[in-house]
Parts: sequence; structure tokens; C-alpha cells
Amino acid sequence: MRIDVISCVPALLESPFNHSILKRSQQKGIVEIVVHDLRDYSINKQRQVDDYAFGGGAGMVLRIEPIVQCIRKLQSERNYDEIIYTSPDGKTLDQSEANRLSLLGNLIILCGHYKGIDERVREHLITKEISIGDYVLSGGELAAAVLVDAVVRLIPQVLSDESSALTDSFQDGLLAPPVYTRPADFEGWQVPEILLSGHQAKIEEWQLQQAISRTQTRRPDMWEKLKH
Repeated sequence: MRIDVISCVPALLESPFNHSILKRSQQKGIVEIVVHDLRDYSINKQRQVDDYAFGGGAGMVLRIEPIVQCIRKLQSERNYDEIIYTSPDGKTLDQSEANRLSLLGNLIILCGHYKGIDERVREHLITKEISIGDYVLSGGELAAAVLVDAVVRLIPQVLSDESSALTDSFQDGLLAPPVYTRPADFEGWQVPEILLSGHQAKIEEWQLQQAISRTQTRRPDMWEKLKH
């Protein structure tokens, strides 16, 4: 998979994309993540990429020309399955969407900034808008980092133990059950005996019941969807 991320503040993405799972996936050659500085396509020598909004109002808007030039250049080099805009009014990212995107080949993610982007980009170039929650960030870079991480970890061979992703919260519509590690007794705080029994079938049954109970209690909205 190749993921091209377009940002006017690319430095915000350096740390997320160069550590942990995302770093290893690139080193293995499984994923290629390329960050493009929108200011390389600026309209003048001052590297301007934004302007005041027509109709007035506070805040700046990312101009159409730099965005279109960058996207068209990328499209001239390869075909893209989705051109995604990180936006608070997009579809809320969930595990099923991350699963779907992980099966694709090439993605472009455009990070919004300031008051957003010229609406004509959304009308004519964007194929998918994604939000990571009902709140506003200073820019779309953090949302893009979350999206990339959620997608890449699902790609085969990215995780050393591929079954790990299959037992994550949300993967089967349930929250994950509680987990424990050594020591089995810490100041009288005990690990449940069933987990120390070595009886795998009973352990899995216990984990399922814990996942159901936790989902019912903490995310009743998820449980209602699962029931239907």
C-alpha cells in the first residue's frame, strides 16, 4: 500500500510516521507513506497557500490551486482508490472503515487546516471525508496520523502477531476483555484464577463473557447495534 499525505504543516507528521508500527511497516517495505508539503505548490514566492474567505468571517481558507496541483501530480503517477479529506463533518472513523481501507492499494489523505479548504476541492476531487470524532482540531494532521495508524496495522505482516489485530476492541463489534500479566499477585490484587488454569476453552469462554459484559456496560450503543 502507498499512502500520500498532503499537509501545509508536514512537520506535525514526522513523529507519528517515524516510530513504532508505522516505522517498521515502512522498513519492511509493506507500506510506503509519503508526506507532501502543500507549500511546495504555493501560489507565490512567499509560499502562500491560504487566503481570506469570500463573504468575510474570521480565519483563513486553504486555496484551491496548490491542492489541485498536488493531487493532479500524484494522479499522473499512479491510480488512487480513495482521495480522503480529514474533516469534522466527515463519516466518523470506525473499525469497519479501517478494515475496508486496509484492503485498498493507494490512498491520498488531504489534511485540512485553518478554517478548511476551498469547497470546490471537496466537490470535485475528494472521494471520501473522514472524521475521528465530534470535536475540532487545529488541523487535520493529527486526524490523518490516527487514520493511517488504524489502517496500516491491519495490513497483513505489519504486526508480528497478526492475530493480535483480530482480537482488538471493535473488530468483532465488542470491546476487548480485560488483560493481565505478571505478577499474578500484586499486593493482594489477584489475576482471575481462570486465566491461570491453562484450560483454553474455558479461558476463551470467560473472555467472551467479559467482552460482552464490558460492551453492555460501557458502550450500550455498540451492544444495541450488535443485537440488530
